[in-house]
Amino acid sequence: MTKPICLWSGPRNVSTALMYSFRELPGVRVIDEPLYGHYLRVSGADHPGRQEILAAMNCDGSDVIRNLLLQQAEDQSQVLFIKHMAHHLRDLNLDFLHSTNNIFLIRDPLEMLPSLTIQVPQATLSDTGLQRQWEIFDSLAESGRRPAILDSRELLMHPEAVLRELCAYLQLEFTTGMLTWESGARAEDGIWAPHWYHAVHESTGFAPYTAKTDFPDHLQSLLDDCNPWYEKLYQYALRPAAAGDE
Repeated sequence: MTKPICLWSGPRNVSTALMYSFRELPGVRVIDEPLYGHYLRVSGADHPGRQEILAAMNCDGSDVIRNLLLQQAEDQSQVLFIKHMAHHLRDLNLDFLHSTNNIFLIRDPLEMLPSLTIQVPQATLSDTGLQRQWEIFDSLAESGRRPAILDSRELLMHPEAVLRELCAYLQLEFTTGMLTWESGARAEDGIWAPHWYHAVHESTGFAPYTAKTDFPDHLQSLLDDCNPWYEKLYQYALRPAAAGDE
C-alpha cells in the first residue's frame, strides 16, 4: 500500500525548493505545510500573516492528519509528498508517523538562524525544530523505522546524488526533471508564501551552495542551544559516495 511521504523540516532549510523538486516527479502530488494553522492556534506564535492563515486553514491538526491519510488511502495512483515543519507537531498523537514515509531536512544553524530571525526576531530553539526533529527521528529509529535525513548543504552541493539516494530510500524512480522547475509561484503554495517564498519563486533549480560567513553576535546563545541537536542529526545525513562523480 502506498504511504504518503512526510518531509519534516526546520524553517529556512530549502524545504520549498525540495517540494518543488518532488512536484516535478510523475505520480507525485505535493501539499504545503497543512499543520501550519494548527501550530499557530495551539502555540499562539505571532508569525507573519497569522490571522490570514488561521482564517484560511483547517486548524484541527488531528483532523488534518486523518484527512491526509484518507486521501492517500483512497487514491493509490499517486503519492502525496507533504512538506511539514517539525515544530508544527504540537499537541498531536504521533502514532500516524508509523503510517507514513518520513524524511528530515536539516540545516546548519550557523547558516539558518540569521535567515530565520529576519521573520521571527525572537526565535528560540523550539522555532528551529531541531530538538523536535531529533526526538522524532530517535523514536522512529528505535522502533526499527529509521527515517532518511537530508542536510541542506549536502543537497545544494550534490542535488542529483542526494536525490537519487533519497528516491532509492523511498522506492521512487529518480528523474533528472527533479533538478529544475519553472520560476514563479505554485498553486500548491501556502497562503503564507508572500512572506517567505521570495527567493524560491525566483529559482529554477537548487541554488549553488554558498557558505555564510557573517554570524550576528546576539544569536550566539541560540546557536549554542541548537548545535548539539543539529550535530546529532547530521551524523545520519545522506552523504552519497558518488557525489564526487557528478
